[in-house]
Amino acid sequence: MSVREEFDSWAASGRDKGMEDRHWHTAKHALARMPVEAGETVLDLGCGSGYALRALRETADIGHGVGLDGSPEMAHNAAGYTDDEAVDFLVGDFDSLPFAADSVDHVFSMEAFYYAPDPAHTLEELTRILRPGGTFYCAVNYYEENEASHAWQENISIEMTRWDRTQYREAFQEAGFHVAEQETIPDQEIEIPPADAFPTDDWESREAMIDRYRTWGTLLTVGVVP
Repeated sequence: MSVREEFDSWAASGRDKGMEDRHWHTAKHALARMPVEAGETVLDLGCGSGYALRALRETADIGHGVGLDGSPEMAHNAAGYTDDEAVDFLVGDFDSLPFAADSVDHVFSMEAFYYAPDPAHTLEELTRILRPGGTFYCAVNYYEENEASHAWQENISIEMTRWDRTQYREAFQEAGFHVAEQETIPDQEIEIPPADAFPTDDWESREAMIDRYRTWGTLLTVGVVP
């Protein structure tokens, strides 16, 4: 199954809003760190329901937001959720971004980058479209150190790239980014039950759940175009 088919089915079943609810716990902290100024252009790579651009319009007064997703249904739903003429949603591929060189100020991506068929090339595409001084805020929960995420590949037909922290840094640098920041953002909002409630349907132990949400959480890598 292709990325388009997989996520079209998710959007049709309403899972796009569920993704928004889950991702917002840590995405909001990454978005708050972005050095976005009023009037700038921001691309949301793998935009899902479009929540990130709606938030940036409200909090940072961005001039133009563009959400790109490989799923037509996701892009269609995001447009329906967004009543704002300054925000557009496109269907496109991560390996050929439909933007001119030096035309975007900032890029955000939450839980989408690892679906790129050629992530190294996607990073090169991002350095091409970003203006000098532009940033890429890349947030992922599926990464090597977060062992609880490793089983996700078994539940989806799309091949996912699982890099560790060092691989993210090196790939960003090889594509031409300066890595300005890299850290994990813990999810403090997911409620963790007491020890006597385990095992649950999803977790064998409380320690494993703590490791997933409080110790590791979301890996944020920030690249800046020199």
